[in-house]
Amino acid sequence: MKMKTMLMVLSGLFLTASLPAHAQVRIGVVSSATGPTALVGIPQKNTVALLPAKIGDLTVEYIALDDASDPTASVTAVKKLISEQNVDAIIGPSGSPNAMGVIQFIAEAGVPLLAPVGTAAVVTPMDDKKKWVFKTTQNDDIIARALMEHMVKSGVKTVGFIGVGDPYGENWYKVFSALAAANDIKITANERFQRQDASVTGQSLKVLGANPDAVLVAAAGGPAVLPQTTLRDQGYTGRIYQTHGAALPDFLKLGGKKVEGTILAASLMLVLPEIADSNPSKKVATEYIAAYEKAYGSRPATFGANVYDAGLLLQQAIPLAAKTAKPGTKAFRAALRDSLEQTTELIGTQGVYNMTKDDHSGFDERGRVLIAVKDGGWTLAK
Repeated sequence: MKMKTMLMVLSGLFLTASLPAHAQVRIGVVSSATGPTALVGIPQKNTVALLPAKIGDLTVEYIALDDASDPTASVTAVKKLISEQNVDAIIGPSGSPNAMGVIQFIAEAGVPLLAPVGTAAVVTPMDDKKKWVFKTTQNDDIIARALMEHMVKSGVKTVGFIGVGDPYGENWYKVFSALAAANDIKITANERFQRQDASVTGQSLKVLGANPDAVLVAAAGGPAVLPQTTLRDQGYTGRIYQTHGAALPDFLKLGGKKVEGTILAASLMLVLPEIADSNPSKKVATEYIAAYEKAYGSRPATFGANVYDAGLLLQQAIPLAAKTAKPGTKAFRAALRDSLEQTTELIGTQGVYNMTKDDHSGFDERGRVLIAVKDGGWTLAK
């Protein structure tokens, strides 16, 4: 019996020694493939299959978990990936409150997090915990400035604001209200709702009663539709603006004619045929869309591209980190964080990344275009 056990141990040692010199990289992915944020999470989950299975000489394994849009489940999933799977990095979670809730745990473990979420609060203000987070979407201020420029040119003087009552909506109000004050635009209503709400009648009536020239809805995924359709049903005829959280095919499908004329600033992915071939992101976005359509038979929402870009960031950073440490170790994770922070002019599907120790999103104005809903589709806003 002892001899058999010894042979098994030796066999294990032999198999370990015969593996490639570089250990396998393990990447955790947490998405909201079910629940209220599913319209965001499904294309993100689907995109995992399109991420590189090999980076340099290293094979890469992705361990994907669904948090069902529940922030508490996000924490559980992240803890599981860290303690049981010993992941080198994590992509996710899908929702802003979910991502905010896991920052403490990834920082304590020293595991880089690539967060495909809307709120800039996951990376600003920068501190010892948020230095482990890298954001693969445009920060709110980049999107908000584009919307504000359009409002000013359109003669808007008053705006009603209605957003989700979580970090996404709160940070959007913070950013937008400052821009409004700087441009002499008055916010006449400021309302909140929850992502899972089936009705926003009370909030929209207050916005309607304030009679603003325009309304800004700050929500992500399916919940972005409800305030707008409710306002239209109640007779509001002013212009409605949306954030990049509404940049998905289902916004058009669910909203129908009631979202016609909407103005938003978002990824060039929505209007690729109108984008010049000289735009560096057009080729990358076209390749991603083609791969997604081949795999799933449908066009991806821009939220899926946020996960694809996370893969591009890792594809550049992992070989650099592997020069100084072995995957699966604390030293490798620290080196990976440092390598991500040094990202320069990396072309993604939605813009160009330039990370610094103070900027862990890295997008500039190349990361957004101004878009209008016209005839049930997306077009560049005039």
